Amino acid sequence: MDEELKCPVCGSLFRDPIILPCSHNICLACARNIIVQTPEGESPHCRASRSSDYDYLDVDKMSMYSETDSGYGSYTPCLKSPNGVRVFPPAPIHRNCSITCPLCHQSVSLEERGLRGFPRNRLLEAIVSRYQQSRSETVKCQLCDRNPAEATVMCEQCDVFYCNPCQQRCHPSRGPLAKHRLVPPSQAATGGSQQQAARKLATCTEHDLENYSMYCVNCKTPVCYQCLEEGKHAMHDVKALGAMWKQHKSQLSQALNGVSDKAKDAKEFLVQLKNLLQQIQENGVDFEACLVAQCDGLIDTLNRQKAKLLTKVTKEREYKLKVVRDQMTHCTVKLRQTTGLMEYCLEVLKENDPSGFLQISQALIKQVQLSQEQWVKGALEPKVCPEYDLSLNTDPLLQAIHQLDFIQVKYPFTVPPAPVLQLEKCCTHNNSATLAWKILTFTQSAVEGYVLELDDGNGGQYREVYVGKETLCTVDGLHFNSSYNARVKAYNSSGAGPYSKTVVLKTSDVAWFTFDPTSSHRDIVLSNENQAVSCSSYDDRVVLGTAAFSKGVHYWELTIDRYDNHPDPAFGVARINVIKDMMLGKDDKAWAMYVDNNRSWFMHNNSHTNRAEGGIMQGSTVGILLDLNQHTLSFYINKQQHGPVAFENLDGVFMPAVSLNRNVQVTLLTGLEVPKNYKQL
Repeated sequence: MDEELKCPVCGSLFRDPIILPCSHNICLACARNIIVQTPEGESPHCRASRSSDYDYLDVDKMSMYSETDSGYGSYTPCLKSPNGVRVFPPAPIHRNCSITCPLCHQSVSLEERGLRGFPRNRLLEAIVSRYQQSRSETVKCQLCDRNPAEATVMCEQCDVFYCNPCQQRCHPSRGPLAKHRLVPPSQAATGGSQQQAARKLATCTEHDLENYSMYCVNCKTPVCYQCLEEGKHAMHDVKALGAMWKQHKSQLSQALNGVSDKAKDAKEFLVQLKNLLQQIQENGVDFEACLVAQCDGLIDTLNRQKAKLLTKVTKEREYKLKVVRDQMTHCTVKLRQTTGLMEYCLEVLKENDPSGFLQISQALIKQVQLSQEQWVKGALEPKVCPEYDLSLNTDPLLQAIHQLDFIQVKYPFTVPPAPVLQLEKCCTHNNSATLAWKILTFTQSAVEGYVLELDDGNGGQYREVYVGKETLCTVDGLHFNSSYNARVKAYNSSGAGPYSKTVVLKTSDVAWFTFDPTSSHRDIVLSNENQAVSCSSYDDRVVLGTAAFSKGVHYWELTIDRYDNHPDPAFGVARINVIKDMMLGKDDKAWAMYVDNNRSWFMHNNSHTNRAEGGIMQGSTVGILLDLNQHTLSFYINKQQHGPVAFENLDGVFMPAVSLNRNVQVTLLTGLEVPKNYKQL
């Protein structure tokens, strides 16, 4: 994992690494060297687009930033007032100064804290230290003046390595030093670094005296209690540091499992490529021998053509060999990169520093996921086949010998075999189904595409839901509480192969869904993982749910969290193209009940019907019962049916919908059973 531990600027192992806002790491000293000045009125991003090179400042200009930026060994001049009290001038503000990431070229302006505003990557420091200790052959004495000798002991209290002469002279085992514990250097190499790392406390970059204690979900960074009370994180969503540490560790471990599987497949693929080389060589020799035998039986005219044909065969063989060698080289490089990343991530997982881990976990998870994605879409498929797509035609007459040439033949001559559904990867979520398949035999190059078919959920006829080259497909919009039969077949120019075995996938019995942020009105405000909704406008605005229903019986509720000034929110169902800047039910795309604190009405296409007494208040629940077997819509308030059946003859696709203004906030409750007093068909 050498490349993961090297600074992109100096190329050496990281020393005092800091984390840039883009999640990349850089040495603190290197960061000082690439600070640039931005002209007045120009943002760092504009400068980055204008020039890709770094404009280094002169040494005398850099001195005014480097010491105060680093936070180490800085010197702040002080003045004396007439009464003799020392007065420290304010820290210089880094106006017109920025730093550009050498990897992604993203620029960021330096604030008042300078480079001290960037967090230290303590996990990376510990891993680099451990890596250096594992690579170092011997530990030298730290007290020898010239030509340090090999250290024989290390004092755990002094944290110093001694050779025998220096230990007898400077650290005798008597007097106050008699109680010090001396250990061999090999034992101290790991234990000492771990104890040193354990003594380091993770302090907040904004409040140096405070330790990290919470994790800001909005900013994706550890914070201290003072940040929550005074800083910019006061109104943000925060969670316990330990819980987020475990969650991100779990995510990284899961991502590593996928990369590990891909690395295993890559190793097997390299073995396959080596066998392919041998097959190409053997088939090439056989093809040449056959060609020579055919050409020797012909007349002198055929002999003159023989050299040309051999040249074509040689070029074909060299081309195939070159393609396979290039593919082996490319795959080996990617495998080495993936293995290095895996080793680095495993070292990160060994660390017991929650805040330090969370500083880099998001970037590592994304990097691991990107590494996993590079093995998809044909990355582990040979680009050439061992067979030679050529055939010699010996039938033409002697006078046509001068026109003798190879003819292209389409390989293979047969249809592909039946794919195999990978049951461990086939799953359902709500009303969506994901299916994965593969071809067991070495015929991927013979497959031009796949056809995935599903029935109607009632054992009816199959229909095509996907045609293409991918081996993974997710089908949305299925019926809830239904069992679907799925099968897949492969095809090429020779035709379609047999179907795979059928797999049965059952969708969820009840619907679990949230409010949809992508289709809601811009004045809608979502919170609590899109389960709670409010509005920033005094006018009614519409928000839809993420589920769509066309079959079955479905029931969900909304709890009234806030109800001020007696507004009249509306609850019901709607089409996906409902108008979202007015009350639900005023157009012909929605069916709703709007209710205040005393009474309610049903409304569709701006037609108000069935006024009913009884309203809502803070803490009330409104239930919506959509029965698409009987094609009806009913409403409940506080678990009791409110009024008669609201709407009948409903047919098509419907989505849960709510309209409200700034005086109301509701929370969505899904996955509920149908009320017991409701009679279904």
